[in-house]
Amino acid sequence: MAVTSTAKSSLRNSVKRNNTSPVIPGPIASQYVVVAGGGGSGTHPGWTGGGGAGGYRSSVSGESSGGGASAEAPLELSSGSSYLVRVGAGGSQGVVGSPSNFGSVSTVGGGYGGGPGSAGSAGGSGGGGAENGGDGAGGARTVGQGYAGGTGQYSGGGGGGGGAAQAGENAPGIGGDGGNGVQSSITGVATYRAGGGGGKDNGGDGGYGGNGGGGNGGNKGVSNGVANTGGGGGSPQRSGGSGIVIIKVPNWLVVTPGVSHEYNSYAFDGYSIYEFTAGNDNITIG
Repeated sequence: MAVTSTAKSSLRNSVKRNNTSPVIPGPIASQYVVVAGGGGSGTHPGWTGGGGAGGYRSSVSGESSGGGASAEAPLELSSGSSYLVRVGAGGSQGVVGSPSNFGSVSTVGGGYGGGPGSAGSAGGSGGGGAENGGDGAGGARTVGQGYAGGTGQYSGGGGGGGGAAQAGENAPGIGGDGGNGVQSSITGVATYRAGGGGGKDNGGDGGYGGNGGGGNGGNKGVSNGVANTGGGGGSPQRSGGSGIVIIKVPNWLVVTPGVSHEYNSYAFDGYSIYEFTAGNDNITIG
């Protein structure tokens, strides 16, 4: 079933000349932030690792991509062409997040948190590991998208899920904190996204979720990752948050979203901003 768009029409601020559409010069550079869905925390009700954040990629000049990488090159858009925009869902407990896409730009879903005696899974950012008679390693990261999950320590609880800007905390005798996400001002408002989820020990002591929508663990108020941040789920048994795709283009460029997209669009400082919050469809450049 198609998802109804939250915007009734695309922004059409094109300048008309003699009642004809403007000529669009060559490829147009678009700025973007693309965040995959966050991973769920571990499935065990006791000590488990936090979910890793969804992979984070950005082309905003002066800002960072995930994993400490610099901003990437803008994606060039051509008139009359279509480009895939897919917003990844968050993973449920024990499940990795789903990828997000903008054209050729793809991000990897966050890793899930480990259960007792198991490692966290790999992802955009890795899930936290959990202990049971030995340390459980944190899940590996995807280079240029996030950081690894924290290690779960023997008699020390589950590690925090990795965030886009920081590794998950190794369990410090209780559940580890999730790693922080990356801050971006692409929309005009500085916002953190892609924080890791907090881990938990067997006694209930949990870690905090990382800045950017990471869910808290255990007695810190266990919670899911926040929707449309790509935050990892807090431990135990919580889901990761869905991802988001944000596109910034000159305000005279016509962008037509697909029928399955849920999105918000608005003008800012001479640009049009499109925030895609759900859907898997093509956009068309007018």
